[in-house]
Amino acid sequence: MAAQQFISPNEIRARFSQAMSAMYQKEVPLYGALVELVAKTNRQVLSENAALAHQLQITGEINRLTMERHGAIRVGTAEELHTLRRLFSVMGMSPVGYYDLAVAGVPVHSTAFRAIHETALQTSPFRVFTSLLRLELIENGPLREMAQHLLAQRRIFTERALELITLHEAQGGLDEQQAQEFITQALETFRWHKKATVSSTEYQQLHDQHRLIADVVAFKGPHINHLTPRTLDIDQVQLAMPKQGITPKAVIEGPPPRHCPILLRQTSFKALEEDVAFIEPDGHEMAGQHTARFGEIEQRGIALTVKGRALYDRLLQAAQDALQAPATEKNAAQYNQLLAEHFQAFPDDYATLREQQLAWFRYFPTECGLAAKETLDKHGSLEQLIALDYVRFQPLVYEDFLPVSAAGIFQSNLGDSRQAQYGTASSRAAFEQALGAGIIDEMGLYQQTQQRSLQACVQALGLHALEA
Repeated sequence: MAAQQFISPNEIRARFSQAMSAMYQKEVPLYGALVELVAKTNRQVLSENAALAHQLQITGEINRLTMERHGAIRVGTAEELHTLRRLFSVMGMSPVGYYDLAVAGVPVHSTAFRAIHETALQTSPFRVFTSLLRLELIENGPLREMAQHLLAQRRIFTERALELITLHEAQGGLDEQQAQEFITQALETFRWHKKATVSSTEYQQLHDQHRLIADVVAFKGPHINHLTPRTLDIDQVQLAMPKQGITPKAVIEGPPPRHCPILLRQTSFKALEEDVAFIEPDGHEMAGQHTARFGEIEQRGIALTVKGRALYDRLLQAAQDALQAPATEKNAAQYNQLLAEHFQAFPDDYATLREQQLAWFRYFPTECGLAAKETLDKHGSLEQLIALDYVRFQPLVYEDFLPVSAAGIFQSNLGDSRQAQYGTASSRAAFEQALGAGIIDEMGLYQQTQQRSLQACVQALGLHALEA
């Protein structure tokens, strides 16, 4: 009997992201216009910036530029989060990073399910920012009990999806037919449901507590609330959006524009007001509206070390403190100016970022180095090899998220000008308990990727060892 041929988790993830993109473009047509705008902008940037095009070619980033980078969902119970971890595991996605958005006025905590090895990320960089509602932050006791009751009643996974997840765990993979069926069934969890599970009165009560609570609790499942293509020039996209009839949020989240982009910059179009049907106590449907789903764009830069991230956080906080108010349409120009001024203290060339150990890099042997393999000093240092042009370095792309930016995107698209105050401690332990697994530290992943690139140089050039 022939051995069963399993489809790789990376391939399942790539197919799933394509299927989700197609579904979301049908559900939110404006998102399709956004994808086209980003693709047009990227083509223009690459045609005008040969150095960037070369950099993306060397690192392999060019091959995944057109792939959606991430989506986002919000779930309501520990059981839902636990099963999502199992579902994403089928696609080779692990929970990376803990994000407490409650400190920024959003009653959730989150992780990002993604691939963790650079080879897997090259095949499909798709990841899902997944948030769990913190029911303990609902101050109104009866409302909290109502939310718990509603969430306990719903089932967000199809029976067949659960069967295929269990099958994957039992046999160690899925074959072609099973993988395709899994994608079809898993997609149902993320599909938009127009019918609410609450009455208009209950919806309003949840909405008045926090719009995000209503979005999580009042519907049949955790509909994907946004997908995100990657642009090479987010400022250009931000300016072009209104010309396409797309209204962007007032301020781009993250660091200011730079010659050497760092971390992550994000913007979005305002969430759509969508028709929904509430189920009234007498059983009849009442027409209403709900605002939650939007389109987002991101520009990714180099991943920062712990030292670099501390500097980033300090400068961002200083700019926000100087503004003395949340960034809005009215003070956007002032905020951008303050960001630019404060971030002058952050080095803006890759050589300095590397020398000061502020960022992570990938190292590559050069043709010159390979040609000199037999004669070069086998005990030479990394700095000597770089000076001789035997080894070159390229920025390691940031694959994760920024909690302040995520909260800013959520708030702007939920229409909240006021910011809720949650005087509570982070609850990573409770999140991991719900998850049923530990959260992976993203810094460790970047360090491992950098070290693997150094080891590849050691092997290619016949060296004894290399250290950054």
